[in-house]
Amino acid sequence: MPHYSPERKEAILQKMAPPQSLTVAELSSQEGISTATLYNWRTAARKRGAVLPSNSAIPDKWSSEENFRIVLETAPMTVAELSEYCRKHGLYPEQIEAWKTACIGAVIPPIPRGPMT
Repeated sequence: MPHYSPERKEAILQKMAPPQSLTVAELSSQEGISTATLYNWRTAARKRGAVLPSNSAIPDKWSSEENFRIVLETAPMTVAELSEYCRKHGLYPEQIEAWKTACIGAVIPPIPRGPMT
């Protein structure tokens, strides 16, 4: 079983992160590392809070869980910090705002309209 240095692992994980957002299959082919190893690295990095999309390089196709993680991560940021985050991760502030709205809508029940019978 090959051993990979922490630096190499981190470099590979950076390729999984936005803006590159390479898939596990693409990285496996490029780097010659098994998909199982790459999935394990991605899972461990996510548990540490890293934003690593699952199957798509297109942020609008990321899972709700990934979107929610980004909303939580960016919530306390100032406008300047959010702009820097978006540039680093290949996102737009409008995308994060839309995900935030969707998250709030999923949690808050609709207000009843009209008389209650």
